[in-house]
Amino acid sequence: MNAPKKSLGQHFLINTKALTMVAESLMIRDGDTVIEIGPGHGELTDLLAASPAAKIIAIEKDHELANALRAKYDPPAGGRNSKIEIVEGDALKDLARVAERIGSPYVLAGNIPYYITGHLLRIAGELQNKPIRTVLTMQKEVALRICAIPPRMNRLAACVQAWGTPRTLTTLAPTDFDPAPTVDSAIIAIETKAGDSAEALPENYYEIVRIVFQQPRKTILNNLASGLSLGKETALDLLKKAGLSGTERPENLSIATIREIARLSTH
Repeated sequence: MNAPKKSLGQHFLINTKALTMVAESLMIRDGDTVIEIGPGHGELTDLLAASPAAKIIAIEKDHELANALRAKYDPPAGGRNSKIEIVEGDALKDLARVAERIGSPYVLAGNIPYYITGHLLRIAGELQNKPIRTVLTMQKEVALRICAIPPRMNRLAACVQAWGTPRTLTTLAPTDFDPAPTVDSAIIAIETKAGDSAEALPENYYEIVRIVFQQPRKTILNNLASGLSLGKETALDLLKKAGLSGTERPENLSIATIREIARLSTH
């Protein structure tokens, strides 16, 4: 058997136990749709096909892989599974479009190229129709950053935890992939917040996150005064209203406090 083709920076997950963990952690219910990003050769897709999912929409950027998946799954091409749809496209550009046309609840999964992780999660967080659950394979270091809490808060964590609750399910060795990456990996699950926890973000939330974490070694007061072009007295007054002294550093901020800073800065 030929070695799997490395496509567009992707390392294909070949550990059956890990693939099963991804599929099971999605907790797919009858009628759910699954959006899979980067299906590759269909290793995870095969497991999803055996689940109660009503439909699986797999977004594959590589033309050759997309054609092979169509031949494998799509009835018009002689395939065998009518509930699997192959979309040839870029998840960074097409995820929003695909999510918009799904009327039923859906979950999001994938073994994604590491370099798109942050961008993809930002897109997921801004979707009007968010997945109820997301399970992704990513670089271990990035997974740890996403799950960080004060006093290790960071820009990526602040962006993701604004809309979801992340947790690391397991770590993976390079040998769990083909070709093997040079770093350790992890499987991460993100539960989309619901109810009171899903309160709409202030429109400027992500801009405030960018400003606050742009220079993480500086105090929140310095970053905010500079980023919003405010005098220090005005910035300090704002921070005091948020319950802060101004001497704190970005790594100590909670999501609730960042929300409050964003809300106050619009007034």
